[in-house]
Amino acid sequence: MRNILVISPHPDDETLGCGGTLLKHKAQKNDNLFWMIVTKFKKKNPYFKTRSEEITRVSKRYKFKKTFQLDFIAAELDKYSKNEIIKQFTKCIKLTKPEIIYIPYEFDSHSDHRIVYECINPFIKSFRYNFIKQVRVYETISETNFDNSFVNQSFKPNLWIDISEYFKEKIEIMKIYKTEIKKHPFPRSVVSIRSLAKLRGSFANSNYAEAFMLIKYIID
Repeated sequence: MRNILVISPHPDDETLGCGGTLLKHKAQKNDNLFWMIVTKFKKKNPYFKTRSEEITRVSKRYKFKKTFQLDFIAAELDKYSKNEIIKQFTKCIKLTKPEIIYIPYEFDSHSDHRIVYECINPFIKSFRYNFIKQVRVYETISETNFDNSFVNQSFKPNLWIDISEYFKEKIEIMKIYKTEIKKHPFPRSVVSIRSLAKLRGSFANSNYAEAFMLIKYIID
């Protein structure tokens, strides 16, 4: 059995970035899936209770063996020390011992995404965590494609996974996040998600695909 850990700065990143691939892992039945959500709403936020309910529903759909909800506040990750963030990541990674990790892109427009990527770097070194064999960077529509600060750092995938069989369910799960998905031309729309999956599928000879940057790959 392999342990798979998806790290999402915010709930919905896991589905936008690699939802179809997670469903494919689940279908193979030889992978244990774990979910680490880095940030959350403040309790006074009007969506706090709703978001907690959404997380529970999403977790059940993917059949995560365990979901970790860290205590950092969304859109305020830059207010915490990186040592504090890394310390929390360490606890989760030592508990799950993942063989494959899914993480957000280094140059996403949202600072939370960039900080999460930076804080994962210590775990990529094989002499520290030799059970991690693969690190796959996912793209998050509305974040990966919306920052002009890094024009020379565009997302360049080198791994494509056919999710044609799972695309419909990915959309169903994404719709659980009622405040995060809206009508086109909003970037997180069904039309946009489908268009990106079709584009990635054209590189993989499939109807729908998800693309990743494979930045670590160890073969025993």
